[in-house]
Order: sequence, then structure tokens, then C-alpha cells
Amino acid sequence: MNIALFGYGKMGKMLEKLAVDRSHKIVAKIDKDTAAIDFSNVDVAIDFSTPDAAFQNITSCFEKNIPVISGTTGWLAKYDEALALCVQKKGAFIYASNFSLGVNIFFELNIQLAKMMAHIEQYHVTMEETHHTQKLDAPSGTAITLAEDIIENSGYANWTMKEPQTNEIAITAKREGNVPGTHRINYKSAVDTIEIKHTAHNREGFALGALIAAEWILGKTGVFSMKDVLNLK
Repeated sequence: MNIALFGYGKMGKMLEKLAVDRSHKIVAKIDKDTAAIDFSNVDVAIDFSTPDAAFQNITSCFEKNIPVISGTTGWLAKYDEALALCVQKKGAFIYASNFSLGVNIFFELNIQLAKMMAHIEQYHVTMEETHHTQKLDAPSGTAITLAEDIIENSGYANWTMKEPQTNEIAITAKREGNVPGTHRINYKSAVDTIEIKHTAHNREGFALGALIAAEWILGKTGVFSMKDVLNLK
């Protein structure tokens, strides 16, 4: 398939390498200085750009009937607006805060653990995420997804990076060296701690998951998630 890359930083370059390895072709590389975009030969777009550019990138693809895979975080204030345009234009869209296959399995483990712990009052949950120093947003989009899934399946009402109230999940965000991404969820009581953890060893898993999603979405119409791609529903 012919792929347009929105964002040509480290993730864009990783996507390019893996795409070629999987017999795909990169036909456009769109970065902040790109003046014009030729969509005529594009089968699917993959967006790993910046929060201020993502909405325009995504909606311009919908206008041209190009399916979009987006892993850019920090732009979700306009997410509903993007979805409305996707539906209006009969487009195809997958957004994920993290496309790693392992992380998406971790999301499901997190949901099941939250359901199991929801009525056990002795435990209080906290979260910690660690990423490289170049990461712009904190907490990570992955951490927010994890927290929102706990909230949806428990008695917690919110997450915070400050001192938590009883019904809040405390998230600690660390920025260290060149860490690709580590997420920990702890349920702690007076007598023990239950922890689940995902550690990314490199960025290749994020890029591979996005490419698998791009391969899956071809020929489809609608708004999907990695649960659809991995048949986890």
C-alpha cells in the first residue's frame, strides 16, 4: 500500500523503515515545513506529528477520503470534531494513545484488574509513567487511557498529578534519558502491593502496531480502535 507519513521525526523514520520491510511504499513525508500535499497516490495516512498539527492533518485526509491512523497525543480537545467529520465524509479512522500490541493487551489487563479491585476497599491505586526527556506531554496519553479505563470500571472519579483525594488516581510522570516508555499500576494496601507493568524496549513496537492498523483499515469505513484490529472486543 502507499502510505503518507505525517511527521518525519524518530517515529516517522521508524515507520518508513518498517513499511519498506513489509513491502509498502512511502509516497509522502509531511513535516512542519511541507508546503503542499499530493493525495492522489495515497492509500492510507499515518499521523505521528505534533499536537498543534494533528487535527489539520487528520481532517485534510478525511476531506480527500484517505483512511487515517493517528498516534499523536495532546490534541484530543478536538477529537469529537474530527470524529464528526469522519462520519460525515464516510471516512475511516483509528486513534490510539499507544499502538504497541503489548500495550493494548496491557490495557485489557488493566480493565480486568480494575473490575476485580473495584469493591476491595483496602487497596488504593496509583500510577507511574516514565519516558524520554523529549516527550512533550505529561502524563502520557497511554497513562491517561489507563487511568480513564480504571475510572470507568471502578469507584474512582478522576486522576491527578497533585496530592490525590480519596476518589482520585495519583499519576507520577518522570522524564529520564532515552526511555521509550514504562507504565506501572499499583494497588497498595497496608499489607501488600499488586503491580502490573509494561516496559517498552524500543520504539519499534509503536511503529509496527500503527502499520498493522493501517493494513487492517484498508477498505473499511468507520471509527475503530486497536481492540478491533486485535479482535479484543
